[in-house]
Amino acid sequence: MTKPAQPWHAPVRLEDVPEAGLHLDLSPDPQVRAALAVLAGVREVPRLQASIDVVRHGSGLRATGRVAATVGQTCVVTLEPMENLIDEPIDVIFVPHPTEELSAESDVFDGDDPPEPLVDGTADVGAVATEILLLGIDPYPRKPGAAFVPPVAENTGANPFAVLAKLKDVGN
Repeated sequence: MTKPAQPWHAPVRLEDVPEAGLHLDLSPDPQVRAALAVLAGVREVPRLQASIDVVRHGSGLRATGRVAATVGQTCVVTLEPMENLIDEPIDVIFVPHPTEELSAESDVFDGDDPPEPLVDGTADVGAVATEILLLGIDPYPRKPGAAFVPPVAENTGANPFAVLAKLKDVGN
């Protein structure tokens, strides 16, 4: 089974970013949020916002900011619907040619997260915001106070060793 395509795109061209930087407040429409819910495997994404500052960074771009969302999920304990709030930071570097840029700007790249490529001089901050959203979703959501209580087994006296116990009593 193939994953659905990445539905949220917010392209920023390198030449469109002024020296002072560019601020973006992004909020996808309901159709994109529904497609993101399918991609994330959640019930719904009723709220999604990204606040991103894009600045020139060497020969590329740097995007910093936050992704905030409300995600409708199902509690893994009670199986009841619930909502989780997501608030995750963004800090991504976009470079024209990642392999060349790593050696040229090794002091900029700290090794934790490799830079994203600029494709035809364009950074897709919507795709990065989607990735941050997906990483921020709790894979095992649990309602506050929900605790798993295993079912109590009734002791009927019948167990697989009951026959053996009777044989032991007969032998004595």
